[in-house]
This record gives sequence, C-alpha cells and structure tokens, in this order.
Amino acid sequence: MNETGLKSLLEHLPVSWWEADRELRVTDSGGGAFDDTGTAQRFLDTVCRRPSGPAAAGLRHWQARFDGRLFDVHWPVGAPRQGRRRGLAVEVGTGPAADRRYDAFADLAPAAAFIRDAGGRHLWANHAYAHLYGTTPEQVIGKHVEEVDSPVDAARVLALDKDVLTRGKPVRHTLTYHRPDGSSGQAAGHRFPVQEGTETCVAGIYIDISDYTRALHQRREAEESLCALRDHSGLPCALISAGGRIQQASAAAAELLGIRLSDLVGRRADSVLAPASELAGLWRGWRDLIVRRSRRIQTSAVLVDAHGRQRRARLHLTTVGRGAARATSVWAVVTHQGISHEPYPALTASQERILSLLAVGRSNADIATSLHLSRQTVDYHLSRLRDLLDAPNRCALVARAYALGILVPQSWPPRSATAVRSPRAT
Repeated sequence: MNETGLKSLLEHLPVSWWEADRELRVTDSGGGAFDDTGTAQRFLDTVCRRPSGPAAAGLRHWQARFDGRLFDVHWPVGAPRQGRRRGLAVEVGTGPAADRRYDAFADLAPAAAFIRDAGGRHLWANHAYAHLYGTTPEQVIGKHVEEVDSPVDAARVLALDKDVLTRGKPVRHTLTYHRPDGSSGQAAGHRFPVQEGTETCVAGIYIDISDYTRALHQRREAEESLCALRDHSGLPCALISAGGRIQQASAAAAELLGIRLSDLVGRRADSVLAPASELAGLWRGWRDLIVRRSRRIQTSAVLVDAHGRQRRARLHLTTVGRGAARATSVWAVVTHQGISHEPYPALTASQERILSLLAVGRSNADIATSLHLSRQTVDYHLSRLRDLLDAPNRCALVARAYALGILVPQSWPPRSATAVRSPRAT
C-alpha cells in the first residue's frame, strides 16, 4: 500500500498521525481520531511540550490522556529527518467517543452481529442481523430468542449458546434460520463468549449465505440433469477440453467407438478421428470455437473405433460458458451416424457429385451432361463406386451412400456430407 492509500485507511480509524517541524508546529495531519488540524496541534502541544513529560525524557512510546481519552503515543527517537518529525497516536480508551465510533462501525457492518445474555435475551444487534429476520435492531434488542426465532430454531440457538458458554471458546458453524414469511435461509460464522460488565454473554458474527447456497443447489441440480441427459439420452457425446482431451463421455459414445468408458475419458479426441477430406475444415472450426469466433458449429467427421473400422458421423460442437475470452471446453454430440465399415479410399469430388445425382434419379446420360463428362467416364466412376462401396447395382449404391453417411440424410436434393469443406458456424 502506498502512502496515499495508507492515509485514506487511517481516516476511518481512531488514529491521529501528524508531521511537525522543529518547533513542533503541525504541518500535516490526518486520521479519524480528530476532526481538524487544530485539534491535532492542541493534542501535540498537550502530550509533547510538557517540560517533564515523556517526550522530554526521550521516550519512544507512552500513554497519554487528552480530553478524557486515552492514547498510545508513538514518537520517533533521534534527530528529525529533513527538519520534519512524524508521530502517531492510537486511541485505546473506552470513552464515549471511542464507543460511538465502534458502535457506528459495527452497526453498519455487512456481517450480521449480536450479543445475548446467558438467558437468551438480545442485548445488542446490528442492522444486518435484524435484516435476516426482516425487521430493525430496535425490534430485536431486549427480546428473548423465542420472540425472534421459531420454536424449533430457538431451541437450537439456545443449545448453541449454552455450548459456547460451557466451552468458553469460539465455535464456527453453519445454521439454518427461518424468516417471518416462513422462508428459510442459511448463515455461516462464529459464536464466541464476551464479557459484558460482570456477566459472560454470547456474541456472534455471521454472513448470510442463502443466495450462495441456493446457487450451489441450482448448480448441483443442473449438473445432475446434464449427467442424466448425457447418460440416458442414448446420444454419443463427449466434453472435450480446449487442449483436445476428452473430459467426460456418455456410455453411448464409448459403445460407438468400441472402447470402455474409463479408457475413453482422458484420451485425446483426435485419436478417434480417421483421415478424411473434411478434417482440415473441422480443425478450423475448432479454433473458431476456442477463440469464441463461433459458439457452435455443425460438421461431419469420420470416426474410427477400437477395431479400426470407420463410420461417418454428423457432429454438433458447442462451447461451454460465455465469460472468458477463450472457451475452456466444448461439447461434441453425434446426431447422425453411418454404418461401421472397413476403410476405403476417399471419394473424389466427382464421385460424390455422381452419387448425389444418382440419388435424384438421373440417368447415366443426364449425369454425364450435368458434369460435362463423357458417358464412358461416368460408367467408369459408377463401376468403381460399386466396388468401393460393395454395392451390386444403382439402387444399392444409393442406399449404401446414405447408410455410410456419404450423403446427408434428411436433405433434398441429395448432397454429399463433405460437399461443404468448412464447418457451418451458427
């Protein structure tokens, strides 16, 4: 903390600091003990200029009374620095001014605080404590616990008070209380013994954590709902870190890849991807997600299972959270999937286009005209496609193209799953 910050802090405390010249004239002062520089000068005159006083005797630290208040005075020993001398006085008395200052501080503190006698009667309470019950301190002070809390809560409060008085030591705990409207709240803090005159009483300082507890409960419910959706929806899905490692996965995802769930979690996501023409677009889309240029994308990829078999899948990728500049993780959900098959060479763009036109019902001659190819070239491609996809005729070829995920389901006119090279951002 710099000097300016320290001076600002001292303005709110029962402290007086001063800077004086060689003749003990105050040139600068502050702190919350006195209202003006004139009072600080009068204090300095009173405690430091007495011929037989502690300052004249060369003492560095002593106690002095001023206007009925007791102060610890700290005065540097030795020659002044650059013609200036600095001192500090801290009020330690229990006079009316000190009491008023402490009471004002405690009364307006955001933490709920109270003092009760051994019988359970409130001797003092601040605004934050009264606010817990929807009332004011004047309506709490003087009342017994049973007049403020419900019977069940009052019995527990009195038992806690008795435990503190018996132990004679502070106790930290969390408790539930009930408001006049019947709603409940939670508070966490300390309860401890204090001496009020000749009587040992119980004091407490608490923070209302009702909103925090409610938020934790809602978060827990949301996590449970998400886990239920993940585990029982039947959708293959996985939560992937920004670094590309699988953090969570559904049983359906493990079954799809032929991998035990415990083995799937923790491995790199790219280890289940087979080389495919759209893989470069998938990585570009992933980078857009992580730097939040996109919040979700839809794309396709070829997954490879534990036995080396492949299947094309439609993926929905969605970032988690919105606050940070970079996404911390991404949910990947498989919405459509082709059948499992042995790897085959990647189809060319012409072959994929031929399959799309074939699915519309075009003849070989129509396909040749549309693609500006010769009839013999189209016949060659169709023959090659039947061999690659293990299809005996044109109808089987279209059916296999849909089953393998080469053609996009629920799309008309038919189109290739890899026709759009970059993922579609939404």
